[in-house]
Amino acid sequence: MKLLDEDESANPALSVINLVDVFLVLVAALLIAIAQNPMNPFLDEDVTIIKNAGRPDMEMIIKNGKKIENYKSSGKIGSGEGVKAGTAYKLADGSIVYIPE
Repeated sequence: MKLLDEDESANPALSVINLVDVFLVLVAALLIAIAQNPMNPFLDEDVTIIKNAGRPDMEMIIKNGKKIENYKSSGKIGSGEGVKAGTAYKLADGSIVYIPE
């Protein structure tokens, strides 16, 4: 009894086509895994991301529901009017204590 017909064993393109099918399934599985990544911050409803914190080209991306806003730093230091509200002290263990006036 023959396991393979002569037609199937004579055509090497069939094995190449099967390999292409396997790779297509693997690529589809990887794309689904990337899309459902739990580390993706934009899966949450409300998200705030700060890029390049403390540098002149700092950027903030805020997502509230389906609305996404992008704020870019102008590099200028802010100023305004106000009064002293209290004093903050940094303790030896690294914690900060705020004492209102």
